[in-house]
Amino acid sequence: MKRMAIVLAAGQGKRMKSKLYKVLHPVCGKPMVGHVLDTVKQVNCERSIVVVGHGAEAVQSYLGEAAEYVLQEQQLGTGHAVKQAKPLIGSEEGSTIVVCGDTPLVTAETLESLTQLHESRKAAATVLTADMNNPKGYGRVIRHEDGGVLRIVEQKDCTPEEDAVREINTGTYCFDNAKLFAALEKVTNKNVQQEFYLTDVIGILVEQGEVVLGYQTNDYAESIGINDRVALSEAEGLMRKRINHKHMLNGVTILDTTSTYIGADVTIGSDTVIHPGTYLREIRSLVRTVRLVRRVISRTRRLVMALRLSIRYWIMLR
Repeated sequence: MKRMAIVLAAGQGKRMKSKLYKVLHPVCGKPMVGHVLDTVKQVNCERSIVVVGHGAEAVQSYLGEAAEYVLQEQQLGTGHAVKQAKPLIGSEEGSTIVVCGDTPLVTAETLESLTQLHESRKAAATVLTADMNNPKGYGRVIRHEDGGVLRIVEQKDCTPEEDAVREINTGTYCFDNAKLFAALEKVTNKNVQQEFYLTDVIGILVEQGEVVLGYQTNDYAESIGINDRVALSEAEGLMRKRINHKHMLNGVTILDTTSTYIGADVTIGSDTVIHPGTYLREIRSLVRTVRLVRRVISRTRRLVMALRLSIRYWIMLR
């Protein structure tokens, strides 16, 4: 079955309080949208559509030809954002993963499990969920008695009973592509925020008698959406641990994981020993750093030579 992906990357990210657009903020040396796009490609998505808005040129400049792009000129909600991809893939048959560009910790393994469940059960939609002790700010997943997903309710629209639910929507989904775009035509903005919610597609599909499933991740970190610098710092720490763990399992000795920084795209051979205070970044970043260091060294040498000449001239005058 053909697989596609839609990456939502149109938000400005005002809470980041930065001139840099949110999805371009790096996590372990790589912009978060780069992490997400690499992940969907690992699950064999034949087409990857990135929905851009604020900072569209900057996002496209970074990602280049790795994706196709659609523009969401007005930020009218996640449902509206996904709908912008209809001219490109609306007529396609297959499975479509929808994922937010600010969730760099979602893994290829989880997306593969999500998609396999979805395809094996011939579901119309499958929601990636997580259990959280403090679900404040997240949409709640309301299930049927048989375990299927009944609906998703945004935090601001929750009743007291729904607000007490701990299972949350991570914002990542797998849809039957044709059924996704058909349901989007029925989504309205009759809610507190007056936005077109992608989550409303779930309720529409349930009303139509379609199969809607939920796949719960065991790692809450995969649900983290980065909206401010606090979440960015948390994601950085979690990603660092994940990267260090991967290298150690591959035969690399890290003497002090708390003081070791390894970039997301760095390759290290087995039997390498990483000493405390080590900072490794992928080669393109290193090239830029080396060039800068060379310029600094060159300027320093010129200053030293000028100083020596000045001293000799001063001695001669004496």
